[in-house]
Amino acid sequence: FLQVFLVEKAGRRSLFLSGLMGMLVSAVAMTVGLALLSQFAWMSYVSMVAIFLFVIFFEVGPGPIPWFIVAELFSQGPRPAAIAIAGFCNWTCNFIVGMCFQYIADLCGPYVFAIFAALLLAFFLFAYFKVPETKGKSFEEISAVFRRKKHSAAKSAKAMTELEDLRGSEEA
Repeated sequence: FLQVFLVEKAGRRSLFLSGLMGMLVSAVAMTVGLALLSQFAWMSYVSMVAIFLFVIFFEVGPGPIPWFIVAELFSQGPRPAAIAIAGFCNWTCNFIVGMCFQYIADLCGPYVFAIFAALLLAFFLFAYFKVPETKGKSFEEISAVFRRKKHSAAKSAKAMTELEDLRGSEEA
């Protein structure tokens, strides 16, 4: 319920990144709490608080925000297909995690959440460098951001090719 008001105030990207970072810190805290549980009984409280924070941060960012972003990144024509693919990927990953978690927990022991922390770090870095802010922007403005990134990447690649050609001609 709170997310409906937060998303328009804070923006999609910032909420998504803060949610991912909060989940990352919570996953690290769960790992530490579980690893030190046999040495310190109070670590069970650390683990419980970390679990609650993990869920809260998920509900603030990575839970709802991808649905906003997918709907805003595609024009009306391909939007239904994009949302269907996103939903399929979401539920497939949920199914895989649900089915495999116990086996991974048995294999990794108290370090099972380190895997989640590593994945969350990768997701955070990807979102930080690749996902634009879509708050208050039209589809055309968002498309223009992607075109500029693609154009600057192509321009950079062309400049590198020209530089390599110049180096090659100097050596000859």
